[in-house]
Amino acid sequence: MSGEVVLVVLIIIGLIGRSPIISTAACVLLVVKLVHLERYLPAIERRGLELGLLFLTFSVLVPFASERIGSKDILGVVTSWPGILALTGGAIATFVNGKGLEMLKLDPQLIVGLVIGSIFGIVFLRGIPVGPLMAAGITAILVKLFSFIGGRFF
Repeated sequence: MSGEVVLVVLIIIGLIGRSPIISTAACVLLVVKLVHLERYLPAIERRGLELGLLFLTFSVLVPFASERIGSKDILGVVTSWPGILALTGGAIATFVNGKGLEMLKLDPQLIVGLVIGSIFGIVFLRGIPVGPLMAAGITAILVKLFSFIGGRFF
C-alpha cells in the first residue's frame, strides 16, 4: 500500500473514531507528500517527538509561569501522600521510558507495532498519544513478564 493511501485510511479512521489528532497529523503528512516536500519527512520524524514533548511541557508548566502554582503549593505536594506518590510515579515513568529506549535500540522494527497499537488506542480506546518511549517501555515490561511466565509453564 502506498504512503498516500495509508494516510487517507488514517484520516478516515480518525474521522470515524472522532480523533482529530490522528486526522490532522495524517492530513498534514499527506499535504507534505502531495506538494513533494518528502525531503522534510526525516526531519519531521526526528524532531516531531521533541517538538510535541516541548509543547506538552509548555502546557504543563503554564500554571507555574502564570503563578497559579507557587512555592507553597509545591511544598504541600512534596509533603503529602498523593504528592509523594506523584513524584514516585514520575520517577518510575522515566525509568520505564529508559527501558523502552533500550528495547527500541535492540529491536527497532517493534516501532511498527507500537505505532499501530497507538493508533488503535487513540481511535478505539479514546487514548492520548504520549510517545513511543512509554509504549516501548510498557512493551519491555510485558515482554519480561511473558518471558517469565512462559519460562515457568512451557
